[in-house]
Amino acid sequence: MGKISMKKVSEILRQRYELKRSYRDIARSLNISMSTINTYLGLAKASGLRWPLPTDVTEDQLSALLFPKSQADQARPLPDWNWVQKEHRKKGVTLQLLWREYRDRHPNGVGYSQFCSLYRVHKKSVAPTMRQVHKAGEKTFVDYAGHTMEWINPVTAEIHQAQIFVAALGASQLIYIEATATQSLPDWIHSHCNMWEYFGGVTEIVVPDNLKAAVTQAHRYDPDINSNYQHLGEHYGFAIVPARVRSPKDKAKVENAVKIVTEQILAPLRHVTFTSLTQLNQALRQRLERLNQQKFQQLDFSRRDLFREVDQPALKPLPPQRYHYAEWKGAKVHIDYHITFEKYYYSVPYQYIQKEIDIRATATTVECFYQGQRIAIHQRACSKQRYITLKEHMPPAHRAQQQWGPDRIQRWAQKIGPQTKDLIQSVLDSRPIEQQAYRACLGILRLGQRYGEQRLEKAAVIALAQGMTRYRQIESILKNKMDQLPPPTDPTTEPINTAHHNIRGAHYYQ
Repeated sequence: MGKISMKKVSEILRQRYELKRSYRDIARSLNISMSTINTYLGLAKASGLRWPLPTDVTEDQLSALLFPKSQADQARPLPDWNWVQKEHRKKGVTLQLLWREYRDRHPNGVGYSQFCSLYRVHKKSVAPTMRQVHKAGEKTFVDYAGHTMEWINPVTAEIHQAQIFVAALGASQLIYIEATATQSLPDWIHSHCNMWEYFGGVTEIVVPDNLKAAVTQAHRYDPDINSNYQHLGEHYGFAIVPARVRSPKDKAKVENAVKIVTEQILAPLRHVTFTSLTQLNQALRQRLERLNQQKFQQLDFSRRDLFREVDQPALKPLPPQRYHYAEWKGAKVHIDYHITFEKYYYSVPYQYIQKEIDIRATATTVECFYQGQRIAIHQRACSKQRYITLKEHMPPAHRAQQQWGPDRIQRWAQKIGPQTKDLIQSVLDSRPIEQQAYRACLGILRLGQRYGEQRLEKAAVIALAQGMTRYRQIESILKNKMDQLPPPTDPTTEPINTAHHNIRGAHYYQ
């Protein structure tokens, strides 16, 4: 950690305690790292500094308070920090133990709080690292174990390799495991739902590895999250923060959990033959409960105890309904304001014609999203009717047209005349779906307003005789005034005079 000016230290204290700003906001404001802010706030606390600072304190005095080792008349010897760091790596050796041993040798040495603060400064100056502090209910780390478990189908004798989903809470380190058939997206989503139900609540953040089920495109700073996984996060109310590529410290909790699960659960079951995933998961759950109830080494409490005390009270409640896996697909809205999904046509508001939208389909519903906002929802179709249209999605003109039904159309045709009524019925019968004929019928009836109802009645006679059922055909009859031509008459043929000298007769050809 490089030293910063005491003026900046004073500004850190002001922004933190007077303005109540976050570490991230202070870091951006002063162009320093959050770890530097954390270190100086720790030093200020250890030295007993409070905000506001005394008005007469100088920068040199402030530096002396924060770094007592810089005082010329140093009266309290400091420990050998390299030795402290080496000893601290040993099992069971805590900073408190090392501080007590130090005070036994130097009774006038620094207090425990300052001892810890100065030790953190030393570690950062030797090998800067990010120290992760996990708050209660903040993070869950998830991944798949590299180890798989075999199960045999008793019918086909086929051997399957089950994948092992592993999750660990950041604060209490409570572990959850589950065997799945694959690492595919549906299994990944299903395991998360089971995990939240096992924990009985939801953390603020989930830290997955960069596997394809979670991240569609890995990136150190801005990974692309799978749409379905993102929707799962929205449903349960957690944020997805993938671990950085090749950064094992970002997911140290789950890496440690995978190691423990492999050694204490999977390895002891290596000689057991399982005949289904259900049977395998039952065995895993039994050993998992044993593991979570097992006390930590040299501590008088277990993961389950720590979970009840720390994580459980801080978890967010489960949503009223369990998340249901859905398929996502992109689509373009047709000019008839419908989208196509699995050979069915679903309407969306007509304002989205020619727009690119996202479709989310579950077993029972089809939802349409535009730029992340849901614009339509339908019951998933399973009937012969291909078009599923909501009235509110139609343009005003189409909405008015939908109010027309066969009875109303026939009543209008009857007012014009019996021939027109028969023609309209013929048009209705000519279409496989009756609604497809409404527009043509209305167009034909409106021809009576343009050309007169009497002419339309005559045109209907011609159309019925010729089997015409299209609007353009009826319009052509009226436009070309074919309805005004005299009706055709049967021509009379005079008998041929066989006595004419040019007629050879039948005997000529014998």
